[in-house]
Amino acid sequence: MDTDCTNCSALCETRERVVHGYGDVGAEFLFVGEAPTAAAERAGVPFTGDEAGQRVQRVLGDLGFVRSDPDADEPDVQNVFFTYLTRCRHPDRGPTDDEVATCEPYLNAEIRMINPHIIVPVGQAALEALAFDYTTRAADSFDVDAEHATTIRGRGFELVPMKEPERLTDADAEAFVEHVRESVFARDYRQTKGRQSR
Repeated sequence: MDTDCTNCSALCETRERVVHGYGDVGAEFLFVGEAPTAAAERAGVPFTGDEAGQRVQRVLGDLGFVRSDPDADEPDVQNVFFTYLTRCRHPDRGPTDDEVATCEPYLNAEIRMINPHIIVPVGQAALEALAFDYTTRAADSFDVDAEHATTIRGRGFELVPMKEPERLTDADAEAFVEHVRESVFARDYRQTKGRQSR
């Protein structure tokens, strides 16, 4: 992965660093957010460095994917990989559609390398982007609030959406953990893997 990517001039001028994916490259679970937070940019690791990242790390710990404390800058992970639609942060706005499209080859490469069984879109933007590629429904028909902690059967993968970490309440986190334990871990989710290459 390119740590000095210059594909998006507006982001190159404002970012501190490129934040590529992190975790177990043989993982069955892939968490995909929209873009790095300021804290993740400082740490260089997705979903770390602030309160919102710690919420995600607690969920991952409850599911047995993370063996370190929620505030670890470099989590000790197993069977999970985290990444973003875009690798660079703009301090004043979210990523544009063009920036997401420009960064898509990095995400594509990670998905091909990892070949996960379950993809967790974290937030509305990630859900719409991944739904466009991996389901037969229109991307704008998805609402992360309604789809949170559910399983969406896709083409080659299953999607298990999660609300944005900034909005994830304790009840939301508990519902997500319960759904994964009872509706994903409790069955043979591996049968979906690799049905369609990207």
